[in-house]
Amino acid sequence: MSERNPGDLLPSDRMQRQALEGAVTQIHRGHQYAEEGDTFTIDGTTFDVITVRERTLGDLTDEDAQAEGMEDLEAYERLLERAHETFEWDDDSEVVLHRFERR
Repeated sequence: MSERNPGDLLPSDRMQRQALEGAVTQIHRGHQYAEEGDTFTIDGTTFDVITVRERTLGDLTDEDAQAEGMEDLEAYERLLERAHETFEWDDDSEVVLHRFERR
């Protein structure tokens, strides 16, 4: 178990605020940034990483997008395309799910 930098998992202030508000409870990243049992703290609030597992973009659902603070999967895809210059959605691309909960 390790204490992680919240910016490693939630790379924007917006996402960190949304985690504090309970609107973001997971994030998919291109690489693994934490292990199950790790923690991170935002403004004095500690979160436990409860699930870390590999998936593909094609596995993602509207529910996943909503857990990341987006309206639906289509909005999530558009966000990724804006955030990453060279990003192109490929259902076979591997990503890592990091699910967390407020302590």
